Amino acid sequence: MNARLLGLHHVTAIASDPNANVAFYTGLLGLRLVKRTVNFDDPGSYHLYYGDDLGRPGTIMTFFLWPGAPRGRQGTGQATTTAFAIPPDALAYWRDRLRQHDVATEEMTRFGETVLAFHDPDGMKLELIAPPTAPGGQGWTGAGVPAEVAIRGFRGVTLELTDAARTDALLTDTMGYRLAGEADNRRRYVIGEDGANAPGQTLDIVVAPAGARGAMGAGVVHHIAFRTPDDPQQEHWLHDLSRLGYSVSPVMDRSYFHSIYYRTPGQVLFEIATDVPGFATDETPETLGAALKLPPQYEGSRAEIERSLPPLPTPQAAP
Repeated sequence: MNARLLGLHHVTAIASDPNANVAFYTGLLGLRLVKRTVNFDDPGSYHLYYGDDLGRPGTIMTFFLWPGAPRGRQGTGQATTTAFAIPPDALAYWRDRLRQHDVATEEMTRFGETVLAFHDPDGMKLELIAPPTAPGGQGWTGAGVPAEVAIRGFRGVTLELTDAARTDALLTDTMGYRLAGEADNRRRYVIGEDGANAPGQTLDIVVAPAGARGAMGAGVVHHIAFRTPDDPQQEHWLHDLSRLGYSVSPVMDRSYFHSIYYRTPGQVLFEIATDVPGFATDETPETLGAALKLPPQYEGSRAEIERSLPPLPTPQAAP
């Protein structure tokens, strides 16, 4: 079997305030809340998924919502920055939109692309990047962001490591990435066919030999997930990574995809998630994110779980 990865599937982080999180990612960034469910290991807390109009793989930003969680520390051994792709002519719109809502921004050029950097309410590092050709797909317009400037999905993520050699080997020798550029202490990797117009096909490594170790908490990425098309290909990855000496979890059913987990040599938690079955398995495309969906093992405790969860605001456009 010629198993392959297709780029990023989703990025999962930790947040401390459900209301601020929903308002920022739906109201300000204009993403769609495509699924409201609970943490499979902690059913008393939300797990929220944001994405494009249909929640396509490569567009999904997810959060474990732990109210009052202390701030984490971004540093080595983590994915420290998550970047979204916007259309080439959308930069001025987003620069103005963020500043109008008192979100401080920093603008820079990296590998020939304009980058607009900022932070979410928990201090997580985010970027909007306008590549020469924005990924295809349909941005969500339900929050009032015009279609021609809407976020299209991920551009990529940045890992911060004290040493990149062994992670470089994992990415290029095993996972199908190729080194596409180097600048100062940053190395860029890409996956997919040249010219492919899909989201989430870049991954950067910043090498910080003297960097402080990161610590989990609010505002920190918990793990990043890569796309594989289906279960047979995921089974290949499980066996291949295990054969190479990685401690890989068994396949876990996450209702909307199936997952395996393993840590890189730099101790970043990676996941490989299937594209199928997708988010429309228990809701129609029109009603994605409208109701609390529980994994089957928790359905019998629905009343208790619903009482323990704080109410969420209705996603709406920022004023």
